[in-house]
Parts: sequence; C-alpha cells; structure tokens
Amino acid sequence: MYPSILLQKYTRTSPKLLSTLTFVRSTGGGSRTFPGDLNKWQWKRLHEKNAKEKDKRLIEQEKQLYQTRIGSQFRVKLAGQPDINPKSDGNYSPMTADDHMKALDIHNQQKNSALENDVETVFRIIRTSSSSKDLDQSLNSSGVLLSNDLIDRVLKRVRFSHANPLQALEFFKLTATRRGFYHTPFSLDTMLYILGRNRRFDQIWDVLSEMKRKDQSLISPRTLQVVLARIAKVCSVRQTVESFRRFRKLVPIFDTNCFNALLRTLCQEKSMTDARNVYHNLKHEFRPNSQTFNILLSGWKSSSETEGFFEEMREIGLKPDLVSYNCLIDVYCKGREIEKAYKVFDKIREEDIKPDVISYTSIIGGLGLVGQPDKARDVLKEMKEYGCYPDVAAYNAVIRNFCIAKRLRDADSLLLEMLGKGLSPNATTYNVFFRSFYWSNDLISSWSLYKRMKNSGCLPNTQSCMFLIRLFRRQEKVEMALELWNDMVDKGFGSYTLVSDILFDLLCDVGKLAEAEQCFLPMVEKGHKPSNVSFRRIKVLMELANKEEALQTLSKKMASFDSSLQLSRNEDGPIDI
Repeated sequence: MYPSILLQKYTRTSPKLLSTLTFVRSTGGGSRTFPGDLNKWQWKRLHEKNAKEKDKRLIEQEKQLYQTRIGSQFRVKLAGQPDINPKSDGNYSPMTADDHMKALDIHNQQKNSALENDVETVFRIIRTSSSSKDLDQSLNSSGVLLSNDLIDRVLKRVRFSHANPLQALEFFKLTATRRGFYHTPFSLDTMLYILGRNRRFDQIWDVLSEMKRKDQSLISPRTLQVVLARIAKVCSVRQTVESFRRFRKLVPIFDTNCFNALLRTLCQEKSMTDARNVYHNLKHEFRPNSQTFNILLSGWKSSSETEGFFEEMREIGLKPDLVSYNCLIDVYCKGREIEKAYKVFDKIREEDIKPDVISYTSIIGGLGLVGQPDKARDVLKEMKEYGCYPDVAAYNAVIRNFCIAKRLRDADSLLLEMLGKGLSPNATTYNVFFRSFYWSNDLISSWSLYKRMKNSGCLPNTQSCMFLIRLFRRQEKVEMALELWNDMVDKGFGSYTLVSDILFDLLCDVGKLAEAEQCFLPMVEKGHKPSNVSFRRIKVLMELANKEEALQTLSKKMASFDSSLQLSRNEDGPIDI
C-alpha cells in the first residue's frame, strides 16, 4: 500500500510559507483493544481491581472460618466434652482454597438447614395460634430468634402456601412492636401482597399508615407497585389511579419513579390502552424519563403505537437507549416484520450502541414465528462474532423454534450444546419439550425427560408439573403420578392446589382412596388447602366405602382452614379503595 501524504497549511500570514508534511503508513488491524473495548491500561487496572476484591473475599472467608472454630470450641467446653480439634492450641496452619470452599459450604449448609427448621417452626405457630396473645406466648416459648432474614422467609412461606392473611398480619404487627426492631422492605412488600391478594385493602392502608409513622423510608415505588397491582386486579382504572394519588402522602418522594410504577402496573394488570390514556392525562404532573417510555414501549402488539411513543420520546428531547431499541425490535419481531427489525439493528450499530443478548433473542423469536428455525440457529453464531455470547434464554428461543417445527432431534442437540457451553437448562427449557410431548401423547419421552431433569438438579415449575400430571391422568398412570407428587412434597416445587385437583381426579377414578388420603394429609400439613371440589369428591367416595374414621380426619383438617378463614368471610363486603 502506498503511503498517503497529508498537507496541513496554516492560514496565518507569514513571510515564510509554513507547511508540514506528515507521512502516514497504514499498517492495518486498527487500534489494539481488549475485550469490552478497553485499552491496555484499562485492562490492567481492571485486573488489579479484581485481584484486590478477591483478596478481600478471602480475608472475609478466613474471618468467618475463625469465628466458626472459636464458637465450636466454646460450645464444646461448655458441654464439658474434649476438644474434637487436634489443634486445640490455636496454632492453625494456612488453609488451601479448596479447604476454604469445603468448610464454607458445610458451614452455610448447616446454617441454612437450621434457619429452614426455624422457619417451619414459626410458620406452624402462626397457623395454629388462635389469638395474638397465644401467638406471642408460643413464639417466646419456642426459643427461635426472630431475625430479619427469618421473618422475610416466614412471610414468603405464608405467601406461597396461601395461608390465612389475618394470622400473618398479627405476626407482622407483633414483631414490629419489639423494641429496636424494624421490618425490611421485603417483609413490608410481601405482607402487603398477601393482604392485597385476599382483598384486605383496609388493612393495607392501616399498615402503610403505621409504616409512615415508624419508618417512612420502607415505603418505596416498589411498595406502591405491589399495592396497585393487587388493586388493579379487581378494581377499575379510575380506582387504581385514585389509590395512586393516596400514596402522595405516604411515600417520601412522590416523583416520576412512582408514576412509572403506576404505568407498569397498568401495562401488566389492565391494558396498554389504559396505560396510554393515563400517561397522557398525568404526564404534565410528572417529568417523563427514558424509563417511562421504555415501559410504554414494551407491551404493544401494534408497531404503529410503538412507533408513535418512539417519536414522542425524541420530540421531548430524550435519546432512545438500548432498552428502547430492544422494545422496538421485539414488537416488530412479534408482528412478523423481520425486515423492519433488521433495519433497527443496523441503526443501533450506526449510533455506536452495541446490541445485547436481548436484542438477538428477539430476532431469534421472530425468525421462529416466520418459520425459519435454521436461520435463527445461525444467529447464535453471529452473536459470538460480535462478542455477544448467548445465554439460556437465547438457547430456549432457538429450541422453541425447532420444537414448534416438530424437529425434536435438532432441539435436543441444542440442549446438549447448552450443556457443553456450561449453561444449565432451566424449567422453561424443559417445558418446551414437555409441551411437544404432551400434544403428541408421548408418555415415555415425557417421563424420560423428567428423570433427566431431576438428575441435572433442575426443579420443575408448575407448568412442568401440569404437563406431566395431565398426561398421567389421560393414560391413567397412577404410579408415575404418585412419584411426581412425592417429589413435589419432598422438594417443594410446583403448585399443590393445581396439581392435586388432577391427581385426586385420577385416584378417585381408579378407586385409590387410600392413596388419595395419603396425598391429602401432607398437603394440608404444609399449609396448602385443597380445592373444595376435590374434597367433596373424596368425601362422597369415602362415605360410599364406609371409611368414617378417615373421613373424620380429613374433615378436621379442612375445618382448620375454614375456621382460620371464617373471620375473613364474615368481613367480606364492598371493596373500599
């Protein structure tokens, strides 16, 4: 390549013409950069920073292990037993990294196991206590230390077990009255969710008023969204907006973040049209930001509506970011407008914005909708060339495309490729296969995939369990259904209520009343109430079989739920917003 000559002339008047000749030889290759567009010195400083953070973590681990050793020695001495540690003089040799990790794993497992036992103890006390005084006495006599982490887990347990909300509220109030104790934002939001799910809106406002008096900083835009989501589920848009205005006196700062929480709630619980109308009515009271428009861009099925908000975003001086462009790409792909999606892709690169894995995943999903699964698989290779590596969601999208096209071998090869890349398939990955097996009535493949899923350590979710239990019900496979149920009870995955309805139908149809009773009792003991339809069917069959003693036991178990919810039923009335 010939050298190029750049002639730079100065415009200043001078008796002598000054000019400089600069010879530049193009050597190719561009500037030397490291991953992430970092130069040599930025890359070096990044590694130095990571090394310092690693040293800090090792020091913290050493402190934790030292405290654990001292505590174990102290407990042994109190018990009057000989020290089990041969190095009781306190001169410990340095531990290797593997020893560190093993010791920490054992310590964390013991700690989590003890904490889970305390959670079950407190949860059982909440369910069986008949009054606030009884609850207080039972908690004091249990000897359980009520820490913030424990309370967070207990309320989470109440939420997912659909236990009595009023008993949970008594527990929440009782712990809040202890001297020097303050609830975490997670505890507050979980308690409000439990009350809202059961339409206890009066109690919600009481709790919020009390929190404002005690610690207003706990009431955040996230809290606002939790409450508004429960209200929007059963009330009108007008009532939801009125409830939003009530938060003006509750939250510390009533700003655009709260407005965004309202719009996100309307997008999720109502419709995009409702969110658009509320936005236009209230946008003059707040100052919309990029997050506001990203919320409004993310849910449309019509590309014209999305384009309208995109133009309005530019008109008020807000520059679209990667999230904004991803929303536009997603709506084009869902509308099968792949060419427009690729044009947005090119525009992103022109603006020096690097597409992320979400951008590529949307393209993959769009190619699947237009029947091009092979081209979608090629996108995975293209991602790597641009320095963006596919994650589990990207692989799930490609696998879904092949399953829709009924090319399960290709889908299974992608599953093996995921494992080879070090990515762990999640429940969504397996659900794509379960759906295909369910519609093809392939019981053997479904059961084999379930075994494979368990061996990999991935727990099924409710959707996985529903595909399996419906297939067992269709082919009357009682042993498989009972094994699935026992796994659910032992490992705590899936919805007991939804799966039990189909399971009890299967057991009653084949006359397995003893098995139905055995499935019924553990479910109730874990705090999950079977549906009334399932209980009535079991009750009728037990009456016909003259199993009065077993029927009496089941009736008492169901009565415990009815008595705990009797107050809730008596107070049901018009929803006061």
